[in-house]
Amino acid sequence: MNSLDFTFSDLISGYVESFDPVVRVIQLKTSDGRAYEAQLTANTYARQTQNLHEGWIDCGGQLDALLTPGTIVFLYGTFFPEEKVTFEVNFLVFAGPPGSSYRYAEPGWWVQQVDSIATSYLKWQFDYPSQEIDYTNYRTLINLTGAKATCDFLQETDTISRMVYGMASAYMLTGKDEFLEAAEKGTEYLRDKMRFVDSDTGMVYWYHGMKVGSGGQEQKLLVSEFGDDYDCIPAYEQIYALAGPIQTYRLTGDPRILNDAEKTVELFQSYFRDHEKGGYYSHVHAVTLSAHEESLGRNKAKKNWNSVGDHAPAYLINLWLATQQKQYLDMLEDTFDTIASHFPDYEASPFVQEKFFDDWSKDQEWGWQQNRAVVGHNLKIAWNLMRMQGAVAKQKYVDLAQKIASLMPQVGYDTQRFGWYDVVERVRRDGQKYHRFAWHDRKAWWQQEQGILAYLILQGWLPQESLYKKYADESATFYNAFFLDQNDGAVYFNVLANGVPYLLGTERFKGSHSMSAYHSTELCFLSTVYIDLLIAKRPLDLFFKPMPGGFVDNKLFVSPDILPPGSVAITACEIDGQPYNNFDAEKLFVTLPASDSRLSVKVTLTPVSS
Repeated sequence: MNSLDFTFSDLISGYVESFDPVVRVIQLKTSDGRAYEAQLTANTYARQTQNLHEGWIDCGGQLDALLTPGTIVFLYGTFFPEEKVTFEVNFLVFAGPPGSSYRYAEPGWWVQQVDSIATSYLKWQFDYPSQEIDYTNYRTLINLTGAKATCDFLQETDTISRMVYGMASAYMLTGKDEFLEAAEKGTEYLRDKMRFVDSDTGMVYWYHGMKVGSGGQEQKLLVSEFGDDYDCIPAYEQIYALAGPIQTYRLTGDPRILNDAEKTVELFQSYFRDHEKGGYYSHVHAVTLSAHEESLGRNKAKKNWNSVGDHAPAYLINLWLATQQKQYLDMLEDTFDTIASHFPDYEASPFVQEKFFDDWSKDQEWGWQQNRAVVGHNLKIAWNLMRMQGAVAKQKYVDLAQKIASLMPQVGYDTQRFGWYDVVERVRRDGQKYHRFAWHDRKAWWQQEQGILAYLILQGWLPQESLYKKYADESATFYNAFFLDQNDGAVYFNVLANGVPYLLGTERFKGSHSMSAYHSTELCFLSTVYIDLLIAKRPLDLFFKPMPGGFVDNKLFVSPDILPPGSVAITACEIDGQPYNNFDAEKLFVTLPASDSRLSVKVTLTPVSS
């Protein structure tokens, strides 16, 4: 019963052990050390991983040079369960050219990728450069090829903000003015259309979005229309409303953005914060702004990963980097102390607990989550704990990050094909070897991002731990081999476990409630930072365009992320194309000259030799 006596196609990813060019047989081992034999055929073809906007790179004539011991290779083929089970290869994907490191670690790889992604979204959303960048034309939903609805549509605040983040990050890496223009116009649109200022308290909160009718009628929506949060004000929507504007603030110093952030943080502290038991509630009532209203239903007095942890990566780290204000560092420290205190649940499961009742007891019956784990949230915690370690060093942060990094490859990773799974059951039943998938074994682009960044930053902080490089390599090579849409641009939402794009439902879209040029560009931005400054140890140029008198005391803080103290220094600065020397190389800020006009600032950060 249930015998595997049928043919099927699948992907094997692993490391070459040997290649016999006479019989054309590859011996390889998977990530977890299992051995496979793969037979090439007369029809087998091979390609090299290519970046967006690169052409096909054929490798069929280089197999002898490429199939050397230790090389990562992706083999897609067919299993034939005959007297001997054979695997015949349809095609191979190589992660780099012969004798080189993997392409994802090449200088400029991620900069080229973010440039391409941002350019695609400008074309899809605004038909730029044929038309002006105009956010009245923005649509939440964009299909696979970039087409969008022309009437009766919803503009969601968070998706605009996330796209703005991507544009601001693309500008910081490339210095291209169209990306800055898109970031600033998007921020202004959010302030004009999606921001509500309480006339009594001065606090700022953000609409869920705005419905636009065929005749241009606008209907603003205060409460969420998303099923998980319907008729509530969810914390994560307020959180991500700040993501794009704060990244833009890092470039421009626009004091209006800072004021919005300060007033939104006041909202968090006044209404979402649990001042008695700690943490932040996930939802509040639209009228009373209370987390305890019965009408909130299953979201009454609840806390979760998004309401507690997402402050840090979405806006708070960048807000502190830009201002160096102690209140934001204190909020970050409280956030990570809360995570370290309440989320680990290792006596019950190898995954963190993500949802909680008011008193921090476990909520394991909520909606779709039940007692399930989102693999990417575990990885996201590890990644952000290591970021925080650079600001407030605590051994418990490193210990928890390493704990997660040691567990996730065993329970949330595809050791056969590489890549990170989506949602799994937190606990195995008796007799089960594997944690069961909640719905499917597909792999989402954003969860690959969390895995790549987690193991890159761990590799940068702890280079002596070889497993961190291993999983950074495997995660990044899988993502770049299978998630980049070489036909229509940007990246796919989901791929099947075997790397084939999954193009059904909203998961075929390039723009949706869940996707809007955020995670893909954040991955490009921070992969560049971690690879260049922490791993490869090579200089990195960053670009800024501050407003006159925007930044307090004319101090432009330029660290792209929280990095290990003393690991990088400013080694050069240009303003309007001319060398400029008024900067603090170690504290990573430039003292801007007095000016009546905007300045174009280019800063070179260089790793410091230990």
